Amino acid sequence: MDILIHKLPTLLSRTFFRALKRSHTCATHTSPPVCASSKPVIPIPLVSRLFQPSNLREGQEGGDLTCRSQRLMLQTGLIHPSNPGCFYYLPVALRSMEKLVRLIDEEMHAIGGQKIDMPALCSAELWKTSGRWELMGKEMFRLQDRHNAEYCLGPTHEEAVTELFASQSSVSYKKLPLLLYQVTRKFRDEQKPKFGLLRGREFYMKDMYSFDISEEAALETYQSVCRAYGRLLDRLGLKWVQVQAATGNIGGTLSHEFQLPADIGEDRLVVCKNCGFSANVETVEPGQTECSQCETGTLTETRGIEVGHTFYLGTKYSQMFKASFVNALNEPLVAEMGCFGLGVTRILAASVEVLSSEEAIRWPGLIAPYQVCVVSPKKGSKAHEATKMAEDLAQSLSHSLANLRGEVVLDDRNQMTIGKRLKDARILGYPYVVVVGQKALDDLPMFEVICQQSGETMFLSKDGLVELLSGVETI
Repeated sequence: MDILIHKLPTLLSRTFFRALKRSHTCATHTSPPVCASSKPVIPIPLVSRLFQPSNLREGQEGGDLTCRSQRLMLQTGLIHPSNPGCFYYLPVALRSMEKLVRLIDEEMHAIGGQKIDMPALCSAELWKTSGRWELMGKEMFRLQDRHNAEYCLGPTHEEAVTELFASQSSVSYKKLPLLLYQVTRKFRDEQKPKFGLLRGREFYMKDMYSFDISEEAALETYQSVCRAYGRLLDRLGLKWVQVQAATGNIGGTLSHEFQLPADIGEDRLVVCKNCGFSANVETVEPGQTECSQCETGTLTETRGIEVGHTFYLGTKYSQMFKASFVNALNEPLVAEMGCFGLGVTRILAASVEVLSSEEAIRWPGLIAPYQVCVVSPKKGSKAHEATKMAEDLAQSLSHSLANLRGEVVLDDRNQMTIGKRLKDARILGYPYVVVVGQKALDDLPMFEVICQQSGETMFLSKDGLVELLSGVETI
């Protein structure tokens, strides 16, 4: 027995290696080939399974919910409050925001932008070098690490990106213009956060920084980014105005804001209908009513929600951080800079604010969380036999139309009436709602199709439905 015990580890080792050898040999002959291009089949999202809690019941008073977008986004479970000025972004809202980021990426890449990601934790030394450590005042979140080194949570990244550029020795003029951008969380210690995502303490922003060889080239880049912002807002179907603006604590010598006209807007704007001049009231003389540009028009005041801001910085940051490039004569020159911000979460909320009614969300078509909602028959109704048809239709639309992959949701809550689910679909703002009802059981199945944007209702065969939805633009 003692001899057997002493030999047991050796016997087990031999047995293990023989088994391992056999398993590898079998795997060589029996394992099916793996297709490198295969993708997982994405199931159709079911409304009954979506994490979309209702935070504000129908008929309940909204308290201090003083703007439409905040109330609707809370009521429909798109966002959930956390700390003052901070929110959880829930799955449906996050889908919309991710689409918006893809749209921004398209426009930034089209003008030569390169995406990076910079630390949110920024050294105080950088901000002290620029003189903005004290200038930012109480709006900056500041902290110390265990070694008593000072940091801030970045509200913007001019210092950081300029240091990054300066750290690259001998940048050739051939690499300019260089446009670096990121989409990240930003932090601002607002004294009184309000209006939901329109004015928070933590938010998503796209910030781009440009480096050019000359003032002329930098101004060309500036105009290029402004045009890209205009295209972006046009693609979202939003009415916007580009206004003359103050440079504030960012600095520079030229600045514009991109504003969405809205009564809830915190910015006061003046506009000349005669020549199109527009400005933030901060940049004109108090009480000025005559347009200084055309000298004949009258300035009228309106309000707006700022969703973008552009700055020509010149050498304000590049000079102090020694951010230089090498010109054609191999001489070092200080780069000319610009910076360009877009409020990602603010665009999301502002879109809801300006497009929606008091009762229902209307999305810019491109960033609607889902393009199509298929509503199945109520359990126990005469049309209940068409339940499987509704499931198949949702699968077919999502898998056969390339533009609708991942864009179709099935409202499978068949314990509820179709009317109640249609009301939910209207509030949530799906661009297209397809009802599978009694007419789906006809010899030629017909489906009720509601276009939420236009309010039009029609009955279409499956072929007609496919033809209609194949033209839906998605991002």
